[in-house]
Amino acid sequence: MELLDPLVLARWQFGLTTLYHYLFVPLTLGMSLAVAVFQTIWYRTGDVKWLHLTRLFGRIFLINFAMGVVTGIVQEFQFGMNWSSYSRFTGDIFGAPLAFEGLMAFFFEATFIGLWIFGWDKLPRGLHLASIWMTSIGSILSAYFIIAANAFMQNPVGYTLNETSGRAELTDFGAVLTNPVAMAAFPHTLFAAFMFAGAVITAVAAYHLSRAQHVATMRPALKFGLWFTIIAFALTALTGDQLSLVMVETQPMKMAAAEALWHTACGADASFSIFSIGTPDGSSEIWSLRVPYLLSLLSTHSLDGCVEGLNEMQALYTQQFGGGIDYMPIIWVTYWSFRWMIGLGAVSTLIAVVGLWVTRKSAKRPVARWMWKVAIWSAPLPLLGSLVGWVFTEMGRQPWIVFSLMLTEDGVSPSVPGWTVLISLVAFTLVYAALAVVEFGLILKAAKKGPDPLPGPDDPDPTGQPIDQTPTTVY
Repeated sequence: MELLDPLVLARWQFGLTTLYHYLFVPLTLGMSLAVAVFQTIWYRTGDVKWLHLTRLFGRIFLINFAMGVVTGIVQEFQFGMNWSSYSRFTGDIFGAPLAFEGLMAFFFEATFIGLWIFGWDKLPRGLHLASIWMTSIGSILSAYFIIAANAFMQNPVGYTLNETSGRAELTDFGAVLTNPVAMAAFPHTLFAAFMFAGAVITAVAAYHLSRAQHVATMRPALKFGLWFTIIAFALTALTGDQLSLVMVETQPMKMAAAEALWHTACGADASFSIFSIGTPDGSSEIWSLRVPYLLSLLSTHSLDGCVEGLNEMQALYTQQFGGGIDYMPIIWVTYWSFRWMIGLGAVSTLIAVVGLWVTRKSAKRPVARWMWKVAIWSAPLPLLGSLVGWVFTEMGRQPWIVFSLMLTEDGVSPSVPGWTVLISLVAFTLVYAALAVVEFGLILKAAKKGPDPLPGPDDPDPTGQPIDQTPTTVY
């Protein structure tokens, strides 16, 4: 491998910039919904603490949204700069859902977020509430169109190959939007985003409650964040199960790589490996710790189902698509990213369950300070789980950039030298590192500051004592 190999550098650049951009996506999706719920409760009850939560977490949402927009713009340019061959081949199809995302969903979201920001004292309360709900719906629509575009790379549908132009041409946009991979991946991605938003809300509330600050306001925020995380994890697991069924049907090699399953297995032999060690050449397994039947159950919903192995799929793909190519993804990456995705989400949820127990009203003991710290520092876990989940999704598709149609090495721009990609890679990394510091600093400042006092006699000053004098460490 050459040091300035354009393919390697282009893959690193797109991978890093995509993962960096995705740092902001889950919080945008989840926090917009949470803020809409907070404002709805305030609208229905008139309880000012929910207005405090609306403004506090709305501020965090806006900071994150702005950074997400800035980093997302870079993604569009890379298709034409580093991946022109791919863009030429699939632009007719891949560009359609992206156009809908930009021209419809994003402008829909941006319009209503503007109304929400500037309409506090200008719009009727009901209309202002509707604007944040429309913002949340717009962000969800935006996510769906992007996932639909990505789903074509995983499972190409709704196209025909034009032999004359050498391009894939769109024939059924409805099929692209209803791609089984998109229909399964979208709710899985969405609920994982809700998990992260719940963890962030929990962390902010835990920070203030550990210091006996804004107690009357942060108590319900803590409960909301903990339940939001737990419910979202349950839905993430259920939708992940459906996604695995679709993956087995459309990309059996990816499922085999996720389990390091070298040979086709059925029934008890189709076991889920907790830990596995393979040979250096990656051709077989040396040792593993496995749970019998579990892989068969997850992959086929049957105890006697069969799951295709890596070696058998390699032979099949060689027959279908030609020899001389290793059709297996990097096994250790797919294997461990799959497990880290599940593990990080499960640990975050376990912390939330324990949090509900130790903060219950009938608790006899005060919440230990180290428990508050765990709640605060565990906030990134769902986000990290989502990130490694996307690593699994994209790396598990390799060596295809469009599964069964185009290899990744054929999608890179043929006339872009490696040194130009390296320069832009370094530049983006440095700029993004600076933006990350700014983003984290702004959100941290807003979170630590907490809710601002609102004018009016009916608003208790959140910087003062709580409304009631219940001990702040026992609930």
